[in-house]
Amino acid sequence: MITSQFQEVGRDLFTRGLVSSHTGNLSIRLGDNLIITRRGSQLGCLQEQDLIETGIFKNDRSTPLASTELAVHRAIYQETNALAVIHAHPPYSIALSMKERQIVPNSAEGYSTIGEVPVLGWNMEVKPGGMADIIAEALKDRRIIMVHGHGTFATGQLLEEAFNYTTTLEENCQVICLLKTMEAGQST
Repeated sequence: MITSQFQEVGRDLFTRGLVSSHTGNLSIRLGDNLIITRRGSQLGCLQEQDLIETGIFKNDRSTPLASTELAVHRAIYQETNALAVIHAHPPYSIALSMKERQIVPNSAEGYSTIGEVPVLGWNMEVKPGGMADIIAEALKDRRIIMVHGHGTFATGQLLEEAFNYTTTLEENCQVICLLKTMEAGQST
């Protein structure tokens, strides 16, 4: 059951182009443990051995196999009531994060689903597993955030819910980028 949830969401992230072959990660909370995708796994074709169970508050033998974003997932579970986390690299969202400090959905549905999305990490070194405390703090009162030039972190009670927030942001970013392109074309 758990494996199939990871497989479905991982495949959907990959087929929608929200992660490339070996990027992104998923996790769910199980009490004081979490199940997270393995370091370097392919979300588009996850297998049971790609799911690593480890502690939220402490390391164990499985910890070295976990995603490089483990520290961020742990901080999110420690600071929020999330039961699922998705980290993706949606291209339109990343493009806008390189120019904007906040992404405001342009549709009423998008705005009501995810609200204004802050872009964190401006003038900071952005690396996998970094900014864990900043990201967790921002997700206390938001469903999704952007990390400047890197990607999204979305939370939910289910992976499907975090997936919805990820796709909602990317769809709105696509429309924003298209509108900017059309506006640029009209001014020439």
